[in-house]
Amino acid sequence: MMKTNNTIIIHPENQEQLNVIKAFMKALKIKFDIKDNSTYNKEFVTKINKSKKEFERGEYLRADKQDIDKLLGLK
Repeated sequence: MMKTNNTIIIHPENQEQLNVIKAFMKALKIKFDIKDNSTYNKEFVTKINKSKKEFERGEYLRADKQDIDKLLGLK
């Protein structure tokens, strides 16, 4: 059998479509990879969790709406 260097990217809209595509690929003995795009970057999750802990400890700044420009150094 001749190999190709082609890649096909498929965007199923729901789990049912994904299951059908997986079954089809397996039936034809076509290798495939599935990447879950719904997971967050680990570094991002770490930063968010750190921020939550800092907030719980009271380690945050409070700014009134009229002071935001000054806080950001825009005034």
